[in-house]
Amino acid sequence: MAAHQHPEHGALRRALALLAEIGIVPHAAAALDYTIENMHSMLRDAVLADVPAFNHSGNPDVLPELDRHGGENLHEIRRLLGGGEVGGFEFVRIHAQRRAAQRFPLEAILDAYRCGHRILSRWLRDAAIAAGSTDLENGIAAITDFVIEYTNTVSSITTAEYVDCIRALAEAEGDRRSELFNILLNGYDESDGRVARLLKRAGYLEQRQAYCICAVQPINASEMENPARAQRIATALSESLAAASIRLLIGIRNNAVVAVISARRRQSGWTAPQTNLSERIHPMLFVLGPAVLVGLSADHPSMSFLPTALHEATIALDFASVENRVVQFSRLPIRGLLVHRGIEYIQSAPPNWVVALIASDAKAGGALVQTLRAIADADMNMQRAARILGKHPNTVYTRIERIRDLTGLDGQRYHDLTELLLGTDCAGADPLRLKSTQ
Repeated sequence: MAAHQHPEHGALRRALALLAEIGIVPHAAAALDYTIENMHSMLRDAVLADVPAFNHSGNPDVLPELDRHGGENLHEIRRLLGGGEVGGFEFVRIHAQRRAAQRFPLEAILDAYRCGHRILSRWLRDAAIAAGSTDLENGIAAITDFVIEYTNTVSSITTAEYVDCIRALAEAEGDRRSELFNILLNGYDESDGRVARLLKRAGYLEQRQAYCICAVQPINASEMENPARAQRIATALSESLAAASIRLLIGIRNNAVVAVISARRRQSGWTAPQTNLSERIHPMLFVLGPAVLVGLSADHPSMSFLPTALHEATIALDFASVENRVVQFSRLPIRGLLVHRGIEYIQSAPPNWVVALIASDAKAGGALVQTLRAIADADMNMQRAARILGKHPNTVYTRIERIRDLTGLDGQRYHDLTELLLGTDCAGADPLRLKSTQ
């Protein structure tokens, strides 16, 4: 980690120069030597009394290192008032790094420095008096300035070093989570020794786990290009599932916010399995609001199935719409899945009869395909289909005959009607049909 260098510390140097001009530096140093141990105890007691975070911490290193750091500051002040040059305050940097690594709050450290301000002022004032300073009034003012500048210096160094350390730790954690996220989505088996250590540390090698994947995307997919927008979606997704007893790992994949979700299927081999994981979290996802679409995979029993789960969540996301924002893969209609799968093949190389039917339907204002749908909705009853269309039955028969001439398929026969409807849906005769069939 790059240290924050303060080669000049100009204000602190000027305060020391004023003390030297008055005569407190270096003459007060001897008096400081006599009282430094007693002052060390007073400083520790004052900080513990005024800053409760140190007593509340369960970290066994905090109090001993607070005591050591207090002594380091006192000896540094003694060195400066003995005529020493302002140094790099490496001991302050080390202490800040240590506290940051252990996630001890920065505010408590700064409060400790502020608390020590009045103790140090009294200590230096008494030393100036003991040294027989002749200009005591100006000396006390100069001491006050020095203590202020010293406190400001160590506080600034601590803050900068602490923030740098926290940022570096966050980046390392982000790299670890990113690596874990990619490992999970690549579908490694639990027995794979190459990744077992990382998975075990993250708790992903526990038995009887169920896994599913949730994919979230703004209605306007281009918003994912804005990192802040993607982060807000990830945060909202995490908050929406916070009440569930699940493990959650969120990242970005395929231009969507993707969450790997896991939880215990059952407590032991003798207990009944819990409700499906995807069923449990499905209602929680509606709180994400109307600005996003959500696809949710089915449950899977192993990490090796997570690539399949990601594919399922992506397909479910394709089916999501403003009217149906949260879609579960397990609830998708089979016909809709067939059409979703067939669109790519039919549109790239459509059969001749599909091309002929779509072209004639366009000239007829959509009447031919509309008639086929009406026949399906009427359970192939021509009279009911005519009523649905608001047409005479002879009109329906005429259209069916026209379709037979174009395609060679009879809309009054079940298998032919199914083929006609699948072909027109896959060819995109009515793209909205995919949304409305859910």
